[in-house]
Amino acid sequence: MPEIIALVIDPGPQFWIIEMSNTRDEVYDAIIVGSGAGGSMAAYVLTHAGLRVLLLESGRAYDPRSETPMFRTNADAPLRGAGTTDKPFGYFDATVDGGWSVPDEPYTVAEGSTFKWWRARMLGGRTNHWSCASLRFGPYDFEEFTRIGVGVDWPIGYEELATYYDRVEQLIGVFGAAEGIENSPDSPPGILLPPPEPRAGEVFAQRIFDQRFGVRVVPIHTAVLTRPLPDRAACINATPCMWGCSIGAKFQTPTSLLPTALKTTRLQIRTGAVACEVTLNSQGRASGIVYIDRKTGAHIRVRGRSVVLAASACETARLLLNSKSAMFPQGLANSSGQVGRNLTDTAATSIYAHVPALAELPVVNEDATSLNHVYAPWWGFRDQAQGRLGFATGYHTSISTGRRMPWIEDAFVNKPGEPPVYGAALRERVRYSYGAAISLASRGGMIPNDDCYCDLDPTVKDRWGLPVLRFHWRWGPHERAQSQHANKFFREVIDAMGGTVLSGAEPGEARITSGGEMIHEVGTTRMGAKPGTSVLNQHSHAWDVRNLYVADGGSFASHPDKNPTLTILALAWRASEHLANSLIKREL
Repeated sequence: MPEIIALVIDPGPQFWIIEMSNTRDEVYDAIIVGSGAGGSMAAYVLTHAGLRVLLLESGRAYDPRSETPMFRTNADAPLRGAGTTDKPFGYFDATVDGGWSVPDEPYTVAEGSTFKWWRARMLGGRTNHWSCASLRFGPYDFEEFTRIGVGVDWPIGYEELATYYDRVEQLIGVFGAAEGIENSPDSPPGILLPPPEPRAGEVFAQRIFDQRFGVRVVPIHTAVLTRPLPDRAACINATPCMWGCSIGAKFQTPTSLLPTALKTTRLQIRTGAVACEVTLNSQGRASGIVYIDRKTGAHIRVRGRSVVLAASACETARLLLNSKSAMFPQGLANSSGQVGRNLTDTAATSIYAHVPALAELPVVNEDATSLNHVYAPWWGFRDQAQGRLGFATGYHTSISTGRRMPWIEDAFVNKPGEPPVYGAALRERVRYSYGAAISLASRGGMIPNDDCYCDLDPTVKDRWGLPVLRFHWRWGPHERAQSQHANKFFREVIDAMGGTVLSGAEPGEARITSGGEMIHEVGTTRMGAKPGTSVLNQHSHAWDVRNLYVADGGSFASHPDKNPTLTILALAWRASEHLANSLIKREL
């Protein structure tokens, strides 16, 4: 066995992480790159199948149980917790050693493009910083080309993933309700945890959406425990979920999947391990990973019978493109030329408004989770089928309101054209308006287009001399029309509420977030039915390299309006199960 050279953290008997010294003759059943949703799910499935696994994480060790600022307020933080260049989502945000910009690890954006790339250099990756929205893709979402003539179809359908959705929801804990919404599949009875009650503002929005527009607002499915699971407590409504959760109520891999996998004693984790190359044997099969020790700069080779890439859609594409050889001169598993192509993100727009009907309501404790309790699934399928909308994608509506952790926005307390208020007048206005703000935001699907992809920058390299990613980005006509539709609809809703829009796109504008800004990028190693037009087959392993699997969002063949993490987890479980069976049967 390898010598233990560093005990990274040891917060208690339930969870430990060790870094192991390199042993050249050690051959793992699987080497996983990335400890976020997909990588940790792969570790969970493979270790429980009896396989020996090495997981490589480029960032540092992180334990939410000791590092989450529970019971703190923004008043305890520098600048009252305001965002900075290093912590753009606020001082207490869970992301460490990451963000829109990572020291020594640049990326570039092609001329004429706008793209932002969020990275988390920490154990657990982006699961430490996510909204926990856990929406199943529906049957329509897997057959985009067949239904609407754009994009491509998946090589699998909803029925092939439904069982894995069930398993994931039960394992990680998802609250919600069965509502019978078109293309938003219900979970079987007994799978979901009970949802929290909607807040007063959410009930008000629910009535306006339903009575004035015929649009249903229902409990959103969210990966936060409302009842305890083994080794994880139910939510106690103490901390904004984006700060992390020391009691494990919010799903994060360092407090759920990884501890469970470690208890099998078949998982080793190495942090500070920057993967730079997937190695091949003489038969063209993946034989391991070369990684760089972040502290020493040493290049270390580890060997495995299989490799699972789950570093995030773009990071996985970069690793494949940098793994060039005589056998794969365009990059590993890239005979189709599709690695890095088909890059998509959630198309989003929003408005922020003041609603007098919600002002001066009785003050009650309606905190519950810090996340939204309700949302409006996409409702426009009939109008789209009749050609009334002019875009093939859909969007769901995120509804944010309520008395959350106090904060002040200039547009909220200062009326346009009037001088700002201070002192007693400010306090009076805040008391009147606190809880009367509402935000409506679209979370829309995207059709892949030829202008959205990432490749290797020909000149720029990172700290270790590796070529960095260069992003090319342009929203297509479907997303622009979708944004205009959402903006118009949201303004009509606010008007029906008797509210005043404080910020957002002007009427008729198609203002969309920048590419990457929603942190939902997928599609760069998509699966498909034919090797000439896709990177992966229906089992998520590469057409070109039989024992190389992808377990992150890169495998997505389409990008509907649903948040991607639940589907990443379900696909990772399915892929890992296929890999485990193949290894056990010695088919690799």
